[in-house]
Amino acid sequence: MFPVEHFLVALLPVSMYVLVCDRRLPGVRLAAIAFIGSQLPDLVDKPLAYQFGLIPSGRVFMHSLPIALPFLLGTMIYGWKTERNRLSVGFSFAYLSHLVADNYRPLFGPNPRIRSDLLWPFADPVSRPDVPSWAGVGGIHTTLWTAFSLLVLSAAGIIILIHLWQIIRGSPHVSETGD
Repeated sequence: MFPVEHFLVALLPVSMYVLVCDRRLPGVRLAAIAFIGSQLPDLVDKPLAYQFGLIPSGRVFMHSLPIALPFLLGTMIYGWKTERNRLSVGFSFAYLSHLVADNYRPLFGPNPRIRSDLLWPFADPVSRPDVPSWAGVGGIHTTLWTAFSLLVLSAAGIIILIHLWQIIRGSPHVSETGD
């Protein structure tokens, strides 16, 4: 799936939930959180695999349930402790929607199964070409994706660090209204 498709797969159910419960569209923060959650597995895994060669495929590590589930549990605890439950649930839903979208054929096909990528490092990843089809041999797409990944992850990391700094200093938290 392309990034915009991952985002739409995540944002539509989140928007429907907010529309039904609150009778309004989701706020910018919740939409941004859904965007980051829907992209995070690719923002981490694609550069690690295709730019730096640190993992065997662009669909392991953050695409893997043994890594993703503890990470999302930590996200949910963070949201609960900081009274940002809707944001943490929106992020977690968006993240999980990415994993389902990448694996919907084997999960929901005629013979349902869990693809080995979802169980990495306990199972070998699905064999894929060294250069993904979207990158093109000798193309700049991998470098551009890595730069985009670094930009988004840096911005998200700075926001999280600022929020943690505010918590440590004892600043009052911002309410979830408008999310």
